[in-house]
Amino acid sequence: MKGWKKTGIIGMMAVTVLAGCSGGGTPEASKPAEGTQTSPAASEPSAGGKPVKITVAMSDALNKYALASSNISASKWVKKLGELTNTELDIRLLPHADIKSKIALMFASKDIPDVVHTIQGMYPVGTDMIGAVKGGKFLALDDLLAEHGQDILKAVPEEAWDEVRYNGKIYAIPEYLSVQSRRATFIRKDLLDATGLPVPQTVDDFLNVLRALKKNGVQQPYAFREKFAFSDVIFGAYDVLPYSTMYEKIDDQIVPKFFKVEAMQKALQVYKTMYDEGLIAKDFANVDGNRWTNDINTGKSAVWNHNGNLMANWVNSTKAASPDAVVSIIPSPVGDDGQGGMTKFTYTGGLTYINSEVGAEKAAAIMKFLNFQITEAGDRFFNFGIEGDTYTVQDGKVSYKHPETPEETYEESFRSSIFRFVEDQALNRTLLSTSETGRTVIEQFDSIVTKEGREGISFLPELEASAKHPDVGMKFSDMPPLILDHMLKMIYGKEPISDWPKVIEEWKAKGGNDIIKEATDRYNAKDGVKIAN
Repeated sequence: MKGWKKTGIIGMMAVTVLAGCSGGGTPEASKPAEGTQTSPAASEPSAGGKPVKITVAMSDALNKYALASSNISASKWVKKLGELTNTELDIRLLPHADIKSKIALMFASKDIPDVVHTIQGMYPVGTDMIGAVKGGKFLALDDLLAEHGQDILKAVPEEAWDEVRYNGKIYAIPEYLSVQSRRATFIRKDLLDATGLPVPQTVDDFLNVLRALKKNGVQQPYAFREKFAFSDVIFGAYDVLPYSTMYEKIDDQIVPKFFKVEAMQKALQVYKTMYDEGLIAKDFANVDGNRWTNDINTGKSAVWNHNGNLMANWVNSTKAASPDAVVSIIPSPVGDDGQGGMTKFTYTGGLTYINSEVGAEKAAAIMKFLNFQITEAGDRFFNFGIEGDTYTVQDGKVSYKHPETPEETYEESFRSSIFRFVEDQALNRTLLSTSETGRTVIEQFDSIVTKEGREGISFLPELEASAKHPDVGMKFSDMPPLILDHMLKMIYGKEPISDWPKVIEEWKAKGGNDIIKEATDRYNAKDGVKIAN
């Protein structure tokens, strides 16, 4: 197994911090960080000559800086990255909630930009991308990587490359994850302290904290988001998460974990209790990402789930409405087996594909552009921005001005993460280690987030039967529509939770039996199967 390479110039030079709400610090390091040593031939962008024009499609990630921009391509960050890589970037932002359907429309219309940067789980062999990959819409990247992407090859672990191959060839450059546990449970610790209750441990404790927060005036204590996005922590507590990485062997068959009837009924009853008692919004099934974010930032909700590496963003964004707000990561509630947490991820995050119709010169420029992002110079740009603007260098020390407002926080997040296509997405230790808040994030991430999470049996390539039966098909982060529909009806009280066995039978009849057969056959044949540790 290839060792993990962590990018970061923190080991190359000391960092000081200009005054800001995130606090300061001067971390020192005695040796260079791994992953930033660059080979001149590989890391040097297309120097000299006219900048290469590159069109890019990517998610807006619900980032308010990106959403507020009428032309993100004209932003100073996009312009500066173009200057550093001798490219002229034309960025097309896709709405995060609809990115899969928007990319599918690109394929249908044949209007595919030079670079397509997807969200997590859109593998070359996955149901969302396999048709385009088989149809030759994207380049195999092995030769380009060997010639112009040596730094990427050094940084990305073999486990991540395994997830982006089709017929033995690499078709996407991955963001990679050095830690598979990523999702975290957040709480407004100041509001928890006001209840007098300790940090919850069990599901019952969790409900009691929500009730106490409600009694103290928090409108809808738990921030629920449509389709259970960042809202499936209770399914995690009872180990019934309904995704394509969550199969389990029951008797002699490989079936989804939601086949565990008693556990699923317990989880659904918890969500129904949350609905009945007003612990989530009455229209919870329609709360989109923007409203969900605003509810958290304005204090209408005090407990939520999100990626743990983004805690610093929440620390800053909640202070606009509540200057004394304190955000903390806490252990996710545990179920009957004493475990909890949400889905453990695979080894990749977002994936970058290159249009097969670009010429050889542009393909080389794109790979150099991507390779730059993993070099020392790229790391400095994405983490600290533009010298003389967001940081200065004196006597070998970087002085970085941390964001002081929510708007500045969203802008930093766009630059340092959303706009960066090649990085270790688990945690940006380089940037986080430069502030008191960031060091708290690292401590809580390492001590809490990495210790929890659920996983199961999964398959790569994904099961063909799931694509054949989309209403019941299992996906990486989207629930089967049939399953989601019944879950919502049960939480709203329109169907009895005791009918869950009938839901399973309906799922099987509408294509689930084909999924079970294929999963079981491939498991027995050891064909592309991954078994949880």
